Amino acid sequence: MVAAVLAGLSLLSLLTCGYLAWGSRRGGAGEAPGNLLGEEPAAGAPRSQPHIIFILADDQGFRDVGYHGSEIRTPTLDKLAAEGVKLENYYVQPMCTPSRSQLITGKYQIHTGLQHSIIRPTQPNCLPLDNVTLPQKLKEVGYSTHMVGKWHLGFYRRECMPTQRGFDSFFGSLLGSGDYYTHFKCDSPGICGYDLYENDNAAWDHDNGIYSTQMYTQKVQQILASHNPRKPIFLYIAYQAVHSPLQAPGRYFEHYRSINNINRRRYAAMLACLDEAINNVTLALRKYGYYENSIIIYSSDNGGQPMAGGSNWPLRGSKGTYWEGGIRAVGFVHSPLLKNKGSVCKELVHITDWFPTLITLAEGQIDEDIQLDGYDVWETISEGRRSPRVDILHNIDPIYTKAKNGSWAAGYGIWNTAIQSAIRVNHWKLLTGNPGYSDWVPPQAFSNAGPNRWHNERVSWSAGKTVWLFNITADPYERVDLSARHPEVVKQLLRRLSQFNKTAVPVRYPPKDPRSNPKLNGGVWGPWFKEDEKKKKSEKSKGGNKQKKSKNKKK
Repeated sequence: MVAAVLAGLSLLSLLTCGYLAWGSRRGGAGEAPGNLLGEEPAAGAPRSQPHIIFILADDQGFRDVGYHGSEIRTPTLDKLAAEGVKLENYYVQPMCTPSRSQLITGKYQIHTGLQHSIIRPTQPNCLPLDNVTLPQKLKEVGYSTHMVGKWHLGFYRRECMPTQRGFDSFFGSLLGSGDYYTHFKCDSPGICGYDLYENDNAAWDHDNGIYSTQMYTQKVQQILASHNPRKPIFLYIAYQAVHSPLQAPGRYFEHYRSINNINRRRYAAMLACLDEAINNVTLALRKYGYYENSIIIYSSDNGGQPMAGGSNWPLRGSKGTYWEGGIRAVGFVHSPLLKNKGSVCKELVHITDWFPTLITLAEGQIDEDIQLDGYDVWETISEGRRSPRVDILHNIDPIYTKAKNGSWAAGYGIWNTAIQSAIRVNHWKLLTGNPGYSDWVPPQAFSNAGPNRWHNERVSWSAGKTVWLFNITADPYERVDLSARHPEVVKQLLRRLSQFNKTAVPVRYPPKDPRSNPKLNGGVWGPWFKEDEKKKKSEKSKGGNKQKKSKNKKK
């Protein structure tokens, strides 16, 4: 009976959309001049190493793609996914920095020290320099590596910049968000600066007031046009869209004027522009001779934010939470190299898996001393085999606001349930502490002009609750808590959490540094910490101490 009810609630049926042929649009987001529909130029026999194009969307909700039932049209994404492999059991992290760090290192947050929140613009913090990155490993085997878009892995010192972490070139923003046209970002009143970079310098010359989705796409086209397709390339395209602020060129509102909720309408226009941009990237891959030997991976970095127009229905929760709506993402792989094209992968896949998967495809080597949390899942995706992954540590955050009623007793003496944590083992998912905003937000919640939570389904948990257990395979919408019914399963997962926690490194979350103020850096957000100055100061202090000692001796 329960299964029937859950099945009835599902709105994930695939819609048959009227796909546009590649190139049937004109003048789109970042469209290059010339006829992109021409046949691919002869590029000679392609090398066995594939071209890798990783496209990361920002804050795209689980429902916000045509094939998940959205009212927002995404013909490009629908077509690419339908001809590739849809990942329907695919997980990321609930926020920007955590997902990006795990993608680029193949490691859980507890193993990089980034297990709390995101990297703030004013923090002297970045992805630890002792972590080997995906582009560094690809460069070792001859790849040209380029990044376009949002970094959000720290920049307080020069060594943290994308060009120092394995990318041959970088064009984009360092921060987590900013104006799509002016590229300015205020972290707090009076702490504002410019955030558009080319490699290691502010890209003032490239700032022509172009909408970032279109500007980034144009840059991608330039990179593809100038690179030799006989040599392997890794393109990491981290679009700013559809993260707030909610901005889009006027013409993309055309099909969405009937949406009364202004945030949802703006969000829809932004996603329409993003979909068109990805169409133009695909056209460029074909035009310049990359497509036949390419692997295109598409992923959102976390769930959508309903108050900013995103929808994760029928999943529970939103961005920033460990409910499914925060961590289960839109994802697919599109490639002529896939064996099972046009299929759906329901095996467990996590964002850390891309690191070993792509390095193996690139014929690279993974050092034995690198303790990865990701798995090579290419055969799972391409051939439909079982996933080597049986669990996911969603996170353990020891400094997040503790649940007031959490205790060791509630965790059977195994785990302190005041701590925010979440883990998935096979079909089971366990959450402890304060997992975050837990509403289900159905489509009708967006039917009004302003934010309205009247339609939301809300659950008032009994006082003192700090442990939840769900069978995610049977109950993907997290409606039936089974923690009281299966205490032995709860204990098993708590023990697994405890085992993971023994391998955790200390949290890196330093206080803000006043030297980060862009006013002290020419009005630009950028590296402010200088190691040499610190050494000089320490050397001066040592020298001063020596002089004082010598004077004391003379006396």
